[in-house]
Amino acid sequence: MLSNSRIFAVNHKKISSLNINNMCCCKIRASLKRLKPHLPLGRNYSSLPGLIGNDIKSLRSIINPPIAKIRNIGIMAHIDAGKTTTTERILYYSGYTRSLGDVDDGDTVTDFMAQERERGITIQSAAVTFDWKGYRVNLIDTPGHVDFTLEVERCLRVLDGAVAVFDASAGVEAQTRTVWRQADKHKIPRICFLNKMDKTGASFNYAVESIREKLNTKPLLLQLPIGEAKTFQGVVDVVSKEKLLWNPNSDDGKDFERKPLLEMSDPKLLKETTEARNALIEQVADLDDEFADLVLGEFSENFDLLPAEKLQTAIHRVTLAQTAVPVLCGSALKNKGVQPLLDAITMYLPSPEERNYEFLQWYKGDLCALAFKVLHDKQRGPLVFMRIYSGTMKPQLAVHNINGNCTERISRLLLPFADQHIEIPSLTAGNIALTVGLKHTATGDTIVSSKASAVAAARRAEGQGEEKHRGNNEAERLLLAGVEIPEPVFFCTIEPPSVAKQPDLDHALKCLQCEDPSLKVRLDPDSGQTVLCGMGELHIEIIHDRIKREYGLETYLGPLQVAYRETILNSVRATDTLDRTLGDKRHLVTVELEAKPTETPSVRPVVEYAGSVSADLLKASQEAIESGAHSACLQGPLLGSPVQDVAITLRSLIIHPGTSTTMISACVSRCVQKALKKADKQVLEPLMSLEVTVTKDYLSPVLADLAQRRGNIQEIQTHQDNKVVIGFVPLAEIMGYSTVLRTLTSGSATFALELSNYQAMNPQDQSTLLNRRSGFI
Repeated sequence: MLSNSRIFAVNHKKISSLNINNMCCCKIRASLKRLKPHLPLGRNYSSLPGLIGNDIKSLRSIINPPIAKIRNIGIMAHIDAGKTTTTERILYYSGYTRSLGDVDDGDTVTDFMAQERERGITIQSAAVTFDWKGYRVNLIDTPGHVDFTLEVERCLRVLDGAVAVFDASAGVEAQTRTVWRQADKHKIPRICFLNKMDKTGASFNYAVESIREKLNTKPLLLQLPIGEAKTFQGVVDVVSKEKLLWNPNSDDGKDFERKPLLEMSDPKLLKETTEARNALIEQVADLDDEFADLVLGEFSENFDLLPAEKLQTAIHRVTLAQTAVPVLCGSALKNKGVQPLLDAITMYLPSPEERNYEFLQWYKGDLCALAFKVLHDKQRGPLVFMRIYSGTMKPQLAVHNINGNCTERISRLLLPFADQHIEIPSLTAGNIALTVGLKHTATGDTIVSSKASAVAAARRAEGQGEEKHRGNNEAERLLLAGVEIPEPVFFCTIEPPSVAKQPDLDHALKCLQCEDPSLKVRLDPDSGQTVLCGMGELHIEIIHDRIKREYGLETYLGPLQVAYRETILNSVRATDTLDRTLGDKRHLVTVELEAKPTETPSVRPVVEYAGSVSADLLKASQEAIESGAHSACLQGPLLGSPVQDVAITLRSLIIHPGTSTTMISACVSRCVQKALKKADKQVLEPLMSLEVTVTKDYLSPVLADLAQRRGNIQEIQTHQDNKVVIGFVPLAEIMGYSTVLRTLTSGSATFALELSNYQAMNPQDQSTLLNRRSGFI
């Protein structure tokens, strides 16, 4: 148990031995006092980063290690691949915890929410800071369930590297491809860890081949397994030609030995390893010119003479260039292979200074940070996770939020330890911090030291031909790319137990929206009911449960509804005039426009202008016109669902002098609605990409059931004794599918869903839907 007395009580003898330059005893005491932990009892922690037993390293090295020694990494994978178990082992071997947590027992560090522990899944990404062999590692464990894709997205946005965990018996699965695409988008260097090598059906070669084919990348085999499934004993380090064997009598996996492979004792294994090492050298030489010159020059005759350090340096460069991914293997549950994975993280993944962030040059060392996650604490208010890109962050520092155009003060600065946090006096570039006191900061906001700093940075960018600033006045803005928030696909009404509790429900939903931007809340204009919009059944179920547990509200959910969209099939024209007199001022607007379907999909309406529209009029009212068109498309004429794939062309605009922009916007909105009602309309439904893994015995009933659900089967793959059914199915037909699939297959099948796109409903299904939904908006 981490205790104040054991770690932070510093007597006079220790103070005299502290390696802190130019700091007197009173300053040391004050600094260490500020490091007091805010930790509730109940978890078995060993030490803070930089603290080993009772010895304290220099205060500077505890809080701000050199930037080259920092690794900001995420653990990402398909659900049930073993991310949280791998994270738990990493924390144990790094000395962060004293006991091994288990997902099944509900005592893991990063799955701290009650809902996570009950279900055995990760819902919220959790950040943990620890040290490994002199390196500071900021690690984030991300969810694998498709409903919580945004959690992965916003964490990858601020990470420098990632570990992709795979189930060695399943290889690349549906959600693995999703998180891999997200990492590609943010250009994140990756390491692959083939977990569950001890599982029945585990196949190293199959998993590697699926990475090569399904992820379209080049795997670099840095390890080979010694045995598979029940015979899995350890791994071979291909780079150093050593075998790592874990002591079968060791309960926690700390006891393992590293032995060089010898011709006498391991002739077969040595031959396989030598071949694998030669293939690895050739692979890396093909991808890295500097290494190719070295190999062709000094070591062309005998690859065995090539030092391991040279090969490791070249693999590091190749990983950073993202031309290939190192592959390691092990079993996190059986405590095998995790320590070499930690070594690979520090050796092959980049430090913050090795990532190329172009915007840093414009800030010239001033503070620049990105808020990537917000948590709500009942005592401390909003806790904002920050990635610091440049400058230094301190408590009581006034900072400027560029997105919100407001100045706030950081009251306290914390190091993140899952649900427990350590207060610190400062943090420098490259680190991930947790701030208290920022009440108006949301996910994706850019934080700088001052408004003047942002303007200066924008001008530097502009001066060198960069188009990275926004705005055309003094408040020019230089924004970091935020997070793309997906549109919800499910919605349902939510009601408090009584009218008196409505304000409490509104407060709870507001706090939950700050934490989770993929949760949308809106008010139904006709019924006055609160509507909850989410990414899936599980997402809404978790939100409902959190409102009950964290805010003490017994709310009632209406039936789940699918978030349909609407579009039009033909081109139509409409004219509208708005003539109002308010006080002594007359507001007169006449609008003529054309609505037509777009060729390329577009969620927002595309607004175009005919050449006959006056440029002067347009300059003054363009924002109001586009706002009106957008608001008109929020509710379509058929179901009241958003209208997409529509282009609006303004043909003529007549505005009486003195007419307000609000009236212009209202007139355009009314005219667009009139056009949409005249057009031939079409309902679009969300189409899900489905992947079902089922044994051969149950394949027929699963296919028959999918046919009844309007499923479209693309292919059926064979994986050992299982069949993998890949296809598409409408979301409306897949609600409650997990229960049906368990019944059909006696609980042996698994499935994964992901939103593919929106497709047009056939006339018969559309007619049935409209009849069923008549009277409901």
